[in-house]
Amino acid sequence: MPRTANEKLREEKRMKILRNARTVFCRKGYLDVTMKDIIDECGISRGGIYLYFSSTAEIFQEIIVNRNNEKFSAVRKAVDNNEPFALVLGDYIKLQKERLSHMENSLLRAMYEYIFSKSEGATQEFRSSQLESLRNSVLYILTLGVRQGVLHNREKYDEKGIEIIADHFVIVIEGLGVLALTKVLTDKIIDEQFAILTDMIEEIKIL
Repeated sequence: MPRTANEKLREEKRMKILRNARTVFCRKGYLDVTMKDIIDECGISRGGIYLYFSSTAEIFQEIIVNRNNEKFSAVRKAVDNNEPFALVLGDYIKLQKERLSHMENSLLRAMYEYIFSKSEGATQEFRSSQLESLRNSVLYILTLGVRQGVLHNREKYDEKGIEIIADHFVIVIEGLGVLALTKVLTDKIIDEQFAILTDMIEEIKIL
C-alpha cells in the first residue's frame, strides 16, 4: 500500500515538472531553455529534477508526446460521441488557426527549434511520428463526415479519397507553421489557406 502511494506521489511530481516545463518552452522556445529555467519554474532542487529527467530534450519529447495524445483524445471523444461533423471540423480548424496566430504562446516555435537543432532525440523518426499524429486526427474527423453522410458525393470519399485530403491538411498546416517562424504569416493568409482546405471537402450540408 505505501508503495502505491509513493508511486502516485512520484507521478504527480513528474507531471508537475512537465506542466511547468511546458510553460517555459511556450515562453522561451526550445533553444534558449536550460534545466535551470525549468528548475526555477518548478521550485524544486536541481537534484530533484534529475530524479525524473536527464535533459531538457527528454522533458520536451515527453511534453510533445503528451500534447499529441491529449489532442487526439479530444478529437476521438468528439467523433466517438458522433457530434456533428461541421462542428468537430470547425473546432479543429479554429484550434489550428489560434495556434498559428499566437506562436509566441504555443509550443509551435519550440517544436521547430527542436527539430532543426539536431538535439538529442530530434530524429526523423520522431518528426515522422508528429506528422502522423496530425494526419490521424484529421483522418478521424473526415471518417465522421463520411459516416454521417455529411460529405457529398460519397463515392469520392472512400478510404483513399479522405487520406489524400488528410495529407493536404498536414502539408498546409506544416507549411503555415514554417511561415510563422519567419514572421511573415498573417491572419489573412491563414484564413485563405484553411478556406481552400474546407473547399476540398466540397459542400457541407447545413444542419
